[in-house]
Amino acid sequence: MGEQRDAIDDDLAAWLLAQPVFFVASAPLSATGHVNCSPKGLDAFRVLGPRRVAYVDIAGSGAETVAHLRENGRIVFMFCAFSGPPRIVRLHGVGKAVLPSDKDWAALHAQLPAHDGTRSIIVADITRVSSSCGFGVPTFEQFSPRSALPAWVKRKGEDGVREYQRRNNRQSIDGLPAIEID
Repeated sequence: MGEQRDAIDDDLAAWLLAQPVFFVASAPLSATGHVNCSPKGLDAFRVLGPRRVAYVDIAGSGAETVAHLRENGRIVFMFCAFSGPPRIVRLHGVGKAVLPSDKDWAALHAQLPAHDGTRSIIVADITRVSSSCGFGVPTFEQFSPRSALPAWVKRKGEDGVREYQRRNNRQSIDGLPAIEID
């Protein structure tokens, strides 16, 4: 059933990278703030080391994860096996959003896939690796990536995406600061 590991070994890293979707959850410190859970895909996730992971954060409708990480750093990633043997893996950690203007950007960006519309890189130092059975998770035998987000980014163009971010990604739904666009 469930187990806890000290780190992400090579076998677990390969399994994580083989999953076509993962989920990211974060929360503000306020008891009345909104907990956020977002699905991610588009081959955006990478294991950078035994206790370090990152993913490409592409422009979208909200910036909750970025705002929560700026406030408190807490993050959890969840991966589910939707095909093959049942399995759920959670990576708890402390993260930050690295923006194109940050000194760490170039080195991190070089380790991740390139995606148009990238607004930040979410990087996390993992403090807990755990797995559970996943017996209640249904199987899905067919996956295909959606092209809607990359197509939207291409249609908007770089200036259009930046304007969208100015209007929609400056703060979280609870008013916390998120992405600062000049």
